[in-house]
Amino acid sequence: MSAGNDFDDALPEPELFSALLVPHRSMSRRGFAVLMAVISVINFTAGMIFLLRGAWPVLLFFLLDVLAIYWAFRINFRDAKATEEISITSSELRVRKTDHRGASAEWVFNPLWVRLDQTVHQEYGIERLCLVSRGRSLAIAQFLGPDEKSSFASALTDALQAAKRGPIYNPLT
Repeated sequence: MSAGNDFDDALPEPELFSALLVPHRSMSRRGFAVLMAVISVINFTAGMIFLLRGAWPVLLFFLLDVLAIYWAFRINFRDAKATEEISITSSELRVRKTDHRGASAEWVFNPLWVRLDQTVHQEYGIERLCLVSRGRSLAIAQFLGPDEKSSFASALTDALQAAKRGPIYNPLT
């Protein structure tokens, strides 16, 4: 076999689809700081009023209220670090999920054998998206809303169809 017949591994396959999905968070860190300051001032003021009237345990409950709100937002910000990366070439569909701790798991499918399964609710729209291949199912885009899932499903379906058509030969490139 001559060198001219070898496959060239240096040429990467073009991506037909690539998406990085992240959970939506409507509040920035600065907004969180402002909100916590406002809640703290209001709770401290109300707690001092109760303390001056002789009901000192109420001040402790207001403090617990501020701590519970702070803790809930910290968990929310921590969970926002999760991501899903989905990419499709003509020979593989790759899904990489990374949780909030940084641990990741990766799945690779042949796009010829994959179909996108949708669970649709009449009133709310798409509730669940799954990639199904050879009896295995993988839930994707779980933190997207129904409208976002619909848009994502449409783009992913188009990319899967393009992958099933196969690569396009262009002798000019």
